[in-house]
Amino acid sequence: MKVVLLAGGLGTRISEESQYKPKPMIEIGGMPILWHIMKSYSFYGFNDFIICAGYKQHMIKEWFADYFLHTSDVTFDFTKKNEIVIHKQHTEPWKVTVVDTGLNTMTGGRVKRIQKYIGNETFMMTYGDGVCDVNIQKLLDFHKAHGKLATLTAVMLEQSKGILNIDGDNAVRSFREKSIADSSPINAGFMVLEPQVFDYLENDATVFERGPLEKLAAANELMSYIHKGFWQCMDTKREKDELESLWSTVKAPWKVWGE
Repeated sequence: MKVVLLAGGLGTRISEESQYKPKPMIEIGGMPILWHIMKSYSFYGFNDFIICAGYKQHMIKEWFADYFLHTSDVTFDFTKKNEIVIHKQHTEPWKVTVVDTGLNTMTGGRVKRIQKYIGNETFMMTYGDGVCDVNIQKLLDFHKAHGKLATLTAVMLEQSKGILNIDGDNAVRSFREKSIADSSPINAGFMVLEPQVFDYLENDATVFERGPLEKLAAANELMSYIHKGFWQCMDTKREKDELESLWSTVKAPWKVWGE
């Protein structure tokens, strides 16, 4: 089953580093966050990736080319036919297709552009800037069981501030600290989609999270897989630093794979 990774948008500029490379290529523990996401899928046996690239897409292509060479034993034979011989490779068993889906294309438009690589098959999709410890096999089993066109992983985003009850005259009538009851579910990515979803995608201007998901929900074709474990996106430098700090510990929550 193919896994689509959205890694092409300009995204948020979380640091000076992201001025020079796509956000999915910003490193956590010395490896791009995109690599961390792919390792999660690979742990469950999903190794066929399609990367929807755009902003500085050449950097993604170059990284994978270098990664293959840097993790292999190689002979460069310039004495005869200028051959490059790969003796032994130590990379993951990945098939990676990097597609230039345009610089200004919206999320739905990017998915539409890779339709020919999916064909008439169920596929997975997620964003290239968030890590999670969701059990992807259970997510897929859930999707197959309900028979709808789309499943997204939902996580509870906890309210981080105190709660105010404000009247029309701006008077604060009550105040209380946050509680778990103030949490709200959000779309964390890690989706499973049927190929009919492409029918909901019109052109490069289509924002997947707006029209398509709204229409799927209205048609009762969108289900949520509730995940109560770890999830974290990387939209700010603070979030990047938090992920870096977690990675430096004995076991980062999203690191489900071994050494």
